Amino acid sequence: MAQQPQEHTVTTNTTALGASVVITHRVLEDKQPEYEAWLNEIGPMCKASEGLLDLHVIRPIKGITDTYTIIIRYDTEPHLKQWMDSDARKQLIAKAQHLRAGNDDFYIRSGLDFWFAPEGAKAKIPVRWKQFVMTWSAIYPLVSCLPLLLVPLLRWAGLPANHYIDVLIITAIVVWLMVYIIMPRYTKLVRSWLFK
Repeated sequence: MAQQPQEHTVTTNTTALGASVVITHRVLEDKQPEYEAWLNEIGPMCKASEGLLDLHVIRPIKGITDTYTIIIRYDTEPHLKQWMDSDARKQLIAKAQHLRAGNDDFYIRSGLDFWFAPEGAKAKIPVRWKQFVMTWSAIYPLVSCLPLLLVPLLRWAGLPANHYIDVLIITAIVVWLMVYIIMPRYTKLVRSWLFK
């Protein structure tokens, strides 16, 4: 009899205003094409579930990482839990067990908590005031300096002067830098203070 995959859930911290789940799967290198096919099977089922707001898949970078990260946002915590606990999802998770190295790790969060979660699903989240200080101290220099660099580049690239387009591009770059570059490194740099 095949062993059922185990799932790890950590402390839930959600509100009625929405909830997110971050799922990590370490996929065996030779199984990535099969895993992609599996994503094409589970993705539409998830998208059809009640209360879904959006679903993003962050794929591994060849030669650097073998981890897929799936971020799913729902309008409420009950809708999120309804999908996570559904028989359809459990069956599909079991179906993909042979494609993964490890378990179906996930953690449920609200707001920007995922920026402050250490690697892995068994994460301790710092107090809110420390999250505020860190986020503010990272965003302030970005929103102060990036426009000075980017607006001239946008004009040089031939984009017409338009405040709304400038803000759209600048905020997209700020968020990208925060999520992918700054916060993962910043949280490691100050982790002794952050998780104290």
